[in-house]
Amino acid sequence: MNEKSQDQQKQQPNPPEGYPPPTYFYQSPFDVDRLNIIEIFRVIWAHKWLIALVIALSTGVAIAVALMSTPIYRASILLSPVSDQESNQMSNIAGQFGDLAALAGINVGGGNNRKIEALAYLRSRAIAERFIEDEKLIQVIFSDKWDETKEKWKVDNKKDEPTIWDAYKIFNSSIRRVSEERKSGLVTLSIEWKDPNLAADWAGKLVKRVNKHMRDSAVQESEKNLKYLRSALSQTSSVEVHEAIYRIIESQIKTIMFAKSREEYSFKVIDPPVVPEDKVKPQRRLIALLGSLIGLLVGLIIAFVLNYLKSKPED
Repeated sequence: MNEKSQDQQKQQPNPPEGYPPPTYFYQSPFDVDRLNIIEIFRVIWAHKWLIALVIALSTGVAIAVALMSTPIYRASILLSPVSDQESNQMSNIAGQFGDLAALAGINVGGGNNRKIEALAYLRSRAIAERFIEDEKLIQVIFSDKWDETKEKWKVDNKKDEPTIWDAYKIFNSSIRRVSEERKSGLVTLSIEWKDPNLAADWAGKLVKRVNKHMRDSAVQESEKNLKYLRSALSQTSSVEVHEAIYRIIESQIKTIMFAKSREEYSFKVIDPPVVPEDKVKPQRRLIALLGSLIGLLVGLIIAFVLNYLKSKPED
């Protein structure tokens, strides 16, 4: 042991004359972390009143914003898409005379396609724009720019007047919501607006508009198909073709009868819209909580910046 100690002392360089001997010690990372945490708490405690003041100011501003924000209400309507099997009992014709119907450009089946089409119309831009125009929603959406007494826009330049496209962008992004449950296939249309009565009214009218549009389209398409089929009868003498055409004509007549006799052509209303009483926006508690968290973060940043400036050595 003595020989090893002497060898280690020989390997260590001797300090220059006049310098104290080096001191070797070990400090664990845990001790360093503990010192850092203690320092952090020391800075927070030293500036606790400043941090509390910033939190109070930020929370107050958040509460003021929440109280001044316009309340938004949501009216929802639950729908069940109507399949073609319900509207056309002759869907088996697609299997028997599908080639002939395809040549004529006639669709005698495809209930799933009709459901997709109905959902597309419910979300479509064209339906929304016609709805906005017919119901004069552009004046309601941009009510801050509309003068009801003079019945004109409160703008100096005509180019600044809101357009149907401007109203549609707001309607599509902030007012209308369409969701579908994958398992049940049920569809929910939600309208969010600051007037609960208008929200419920718009939801019901929009569904009626989609039903009417698809009902009228189905009647027009079937009438066009009937015209083609009747002209095709005179152009062939085949008994089999005549029978097929008559069967398809029968299906088209039933489609017209079903469409004209049923108001809920594309969507059945399962749960009609009611005037909502509870607002969905703004969420005041959440806004106040976020304001407090932001105030805490800003207060901590200010505290550590002040501590850094105070401890920074002067040049």
